[in-house]
Amino acid sequence: WMMGPWLVYAALLNGASVALYNGSPLGSSFAKFVQDAKVTMLGVIPSIVRAWKTTNCTASYDWSAIRCFGSTGEASNVDEYLWLMGRALYKPIIEYCGGTEIGGGFVSGSLLQPQSLAAFSTPAMGCSLFILGDGGIPIPSNVPGIGELALGPLMLGASNTLLNADHYNVYFKGMPVWNGKVLRRHGDVFERTSRGYYHAHGRADDTMNLGGIKVSSVEIERICNAVDNSVLETAAIGKPPPGGGPESLVIAVVFKDSNDSMPDLNKLRISFNSALQKKLNPLFKVSHIMPLSSLPRTATNKVMRRVLRSVAISSN
Repeated sequence: WMMGPWLVYAALLNGASVALYNGSPLGSSFAKFVQDAKVTMLGVIPSIVRAWKTTNCTASYDWSAIRCFGSTGEASNVDEYLWLMGRALYKPIIEYCGGTEIGGGFVSGSLLQPQSLAAFSTPAMGCSLFILGDGGIPIPSNVPGIGELALGPLMLGASNTLLNADHYNVYFKGMPVWNGKVLRRHGDVFERTSRGYYHAHGRADDTMNLGGIKVSSVEIERICNAVDNSVLETAAIGKPPPGGGPESLVIAVVFKDSNDSMPDLNKLRISFNSALQKKLNPLFKVSHIMPLSSLPRTATNKVMRRVLRSVAISSN
């Protein structure tokens, strides 16, 4: 609903042709299509690049016509993107990050600036970025740091109403005031480096990004809770890999009777995958199951997924 209209509009506006491929982009037939169509700009998501690198399905094809790559949808990985550049004589990769609710992007790479792998070099036109530090106060723009990303409230294409929720509560309630304006919540964790580049580190709230698809933890948990009678409750979290890149799906599981012998976790993982792929999305895949005696909760009984995410990351 965003990339399709952009592709058609941008191509026609610039007098370009659109290369449309019917089928999965994960195999050698797609690599051959890119070669034969002499594609000059190729859009990717990191999960596809990881699959290409793993199978080496692009090895025998000539991608030298490519002038640049575009990447969006999820956090990317330096090693995988250096490999991708090598498929096309080390042409640049332009990273782009946005959201449906802002009608476009808020941070991007640019052919007019030096680029850094798996990073963004500039806020998008008309956007202001703020990284929130301790106490929710924005870190100065010339200081490196990591934290939840906030956006300046005025930008082209940003929503001002929602059909099924209160717009203010979703995007502005509880956010800090900066120069007299309430900053807009976005929900991603971002890092600004000492060289002024930006890195994405996944979602800060209970929504995760799996293969470029944002999905609620609750949707995944509802399905996993019904998979096996031994399961009391589950919590779904997205875990970023140590070297950066797409989040992997981890399911924390509390079993009904902790005194019984531990169920076969690999068998349960396969059952989770089968149910999620059938009922939610065929691309979703559980990478790991984390058995727990209980889920960490707040005083109001809300599951503390950030705590679980920290445990998953520290346990590797």
